[in-house]
Amino acid sequence: MFKKFSLSLLALLMCLFAFNAHSQTSDFPNKAVRIVVPFPPGGATDITARVVAEKLSTKWGQPVVIDNKAGAGGNVGSDLIAKSAPDGYNIILGVTGSHAINLSLYKKMPYHPLNDFEPLTQATIYPNAIVVNPQVPANNLTELIALLKKEPGKLAYGSDGNGTASHLGMEILKYKGNFQLTHIPYRGSTPMITDLLGGTLMIGITGLPAVQPHLKAGKLKMIAITTAQRAPGTPDYRTVAEQGVPNFNAAPWAGFLAPKGTPKPVIDKLAKDIAEALKQPDVVQKMNELGSTVVGNRPDEFRLFLNQQIEMWAEGVKISGATVD
Repeated sequence: MFKKFSLSLLALLMCLFAFNAHSQTSDFPNKAVRIVVPFPPGGATDITARVVAEKLSTKWGQPVVIDNKAGAGGNVGSDLIAKSAPDGYNIILGVTGSHAINLSLYKKMPYHPLNDFEPLTQATIYPNAIVVNPQVPANNLTELIALLKKEPGKLAYGSDGNGTASHLGMEILKYKGNFQLTHIPYRGSTPMITDLLGGTLMIGITGLPAVQPHLKAGKLKMIAITTAQRAPGTPDYRTVAEQGVPNFNAAPWAGFLAPKGTPKPVIDKLAKDIAEALKQPDVVQKMNELGSTVVGNRPDEFRLFLNQQIEMWAEGVKISGATVD
């Protein structure tokens, strides 16, 4: 009798659990969803979030609102979501800095990029581009490294800023390529590109979309991109790995995450719907035009990627000696 009662209770509990799990997704979302972008409007991350938000809003029949919360290299917006209710209505489009680099770059972090989040799906990966002023007598990475070794310390390079993926990527390349090159940190790509075009700076590294118009106009020369493979939208641009530095891959990325503790059924729905939005042909085309490659992987794959990225960029921070505290 007791055994039958126990089995019946267990069956009832399992039914209740299944019903609860179903109820968490059957009407989700039933109100507006917020996507925090930890940077100002207008950049590649912001554009990616807005393109996906439009697709999700159409699919769900609910508003999907973009909330730009810039500051501290992505930490401000990320911390906001880490401390938000874990119900799926507040998510973030995290990036290389906020969810990989900053853990090693900052001595005190208000959140942990993995322990305080549930990975949903990696959205994109995109190249940083190493470019030079046309006055530089080098047309590829092999020639540039040979020039830098011949005249060590003569030239300098500009990056998007201290501790950014552009800065650390070049420092990793310097280490692997065994050459010297002085670093000049800028406050973003715009002032650096201005100096590159004006000839007061000879070498720069920044996101491909920022320099693409100047490359097409012949005002800058492409040396290499930092992704493992060539970008679909720019198949003629050769990678660092193709030019004598095997296995080099120091590419920025963006990915969607929810607060830790978000129910698995909600995570699964968010991950599936976002990945589907990313893979729609017009979205893929838009991302390719920005120089990005769409990923749209599973939560477990994104989690593994984040672990690898945290380790890789920690090595970059160590090599560079970069700190912001």
